[in-house]
Amino acid sequence: MREIVRTNDPVLINAIEALFTGAHIPYLVLDQNMSVLEGSIGMLPRRILVEDSAEQEARQLLTDAGLGKEMRPQAK
Repeated sequence: MREIVRTNDPVLINAIEALFTGAHIPYLVLDQNMSVLEGSIGMLPRRILVEDSAEQEARQLLTDAGLGKEMRPQAK
């Protein structure tokens, strides 16, 4: 799995989930339950990961949707 986005913006997370679901790109959102520890203030970022084999497709989809600036740098 590769981390593709890290954000604490719930609207962005929902938008990315909708894009990936519609494109049948397997993904995980990690750290969603950290709000219990942080007091629900949204301070800790959530991480969106995609399968290694879907990384390029996911990156292209986010770029095409105008969300390219939200992506983490690609691992080498």
